[in-house]
Parts: sequence; C-alpha cells; structure tokens
Amino acid sequence: MDLQIAAKNIELTPSLRQYVERKIGKFTRHLPSILESKVEITAEGTRSPQQRFLVRVTVNPKGTVLHGEERAEDLFTAIDRVANVMTRQLEHFKGKLYEKGRGTSPIRGKFGETAVTEQAAPEIQIERPIIKPMSVTDATDQLELSEQDFFLFLNAATKEVNLLYRRKDGNYGLIQPELS
Repeated sequence: MDLQIAAKNIELTPSLRQYVERKIGKFTRHLPSILESKVEITAEGTRSPQQRFLVRVTVNPKGTVLHGEERAEDLFTAIDRVANVMTRQLEHFKGKLYEKGRGTSPIRGKFGETAVTEQAAPEIQIERPIIKPMSVTDATDQLELSEQDFFLFLNAATKEVNLLYRRKDGNYGLIQPELS
C-alpha cells in the first residue's frame, strides 16, 4: 500500500509520521486490495478549540474511493477518530464485496474455484423486444402508457435505435448512441 502523508500549518515530525503509518497501515488487514492511501493533516486557526485539527483520509481499494475526515482538539484524537471511521467504511465495503461473491471472508477462508464461478456469473434474463419505427412524441406516449422507466424504439427521423427514459424529476431523457 502506498501511503502519502501531507501536513499543512503543522510540522510533520517523525513520531507523528510513525503514529499515522501505524494507524492507517492497519487498513490492509481489513481489505488487502488497498492500492493507495492519502492522509492530510491540517491545523486550523478556528475559534472553537474542539475543531482545531482536521485529519482527512482517502483510501483507494481497486478503483473505489473511500473518504473520511474528523476534527478534534488534539491531533492524535483526530487521527484515532478518522481511523475508526475508515475502519467502519472498509468493513462495510468488504461486506458488500463478500455478499456479491467477489471477495473472500477471512473467517470462512477462500472460496473454491467452482463457488467463485457460480457466484461471479449472475443470471441474465434476455429480452428481445420488437422495435418499431416511430417519432419521439409517439415513443413518449408509449412510455406513458407502460409501467416501465424506459422505452427502446427506432427513431423514424434518424433511422437509429434510441432509448427514451423517465428521469427522477418527472421529465424525459433521450439517449441517441453513436457508433465509433
């Protein structure tokens, strides 16, 4: 794991660096796939002494970015708190991986070869809709009549397959793919 430590408005002493490395280095116990970790330590001149030190940690386990930050009156307290926050996030992330069958559980051991292939390939339901040429307004009417959130159609004006979808704000979106 690549650990980068940056300090702002505070001197990064060897004992402080060692403390951060010891606390953040434990993250690989929870999730060995961590590629890099960044720690930013800032001393701020705030009115509230309880928020004087700010510690931000960003962890990158295989493309997913997890972030945590904590403020405290004491620098080492802030480091401990952010380490606890990140530990909870890593355990939650590891649980998601395990539930999806893409990870291993240290308690149960590694999956066998057959168990991984069975769980890694989810069942895919294949549908073959009949696509009719129609205008965007006709497709909008069809989407309104159906209970689906999207409608696939052949745009009569462009002679291309388009996807009309219902947005969360109640409006519609149109996807017009381009071939490269």
